[in-house]
Amino acid sequence: MTMAIKRVRRIIGLKELLENMGTYIRHAEQGKSFTVVRRSRPIFRIMPVDEWGDEGNWETVVDFRKINPRGVPIDEVISSLERLNAQDR
Repeated sequence: MTMAIKRVRRIIGLKELLENMGTYIRHAEQGKSFTVVRRSRPIFRIMPVDEWGDEGNWETVVDFRKINPRGVPIDEVISSLERLNAQDR
């Protein structure tokens, strides 16, 4: 039994990216980079974070998944930040 392997293109159209965003995110997580074009002109690149050279500069301030795995409403986040800011004054 032969398994078909789909070759991932390095240059993709913006429409292709928008329609298949999850697929391209997974490929980027696997280390692949892409150039995105619109009307045959390059507009930006997608690349894994480790290619930026800035990975060590990222700091997790709050992991909202620990508060609620389904997310936290933005109005609750803003209210909490406002309360913290008022306490610092």
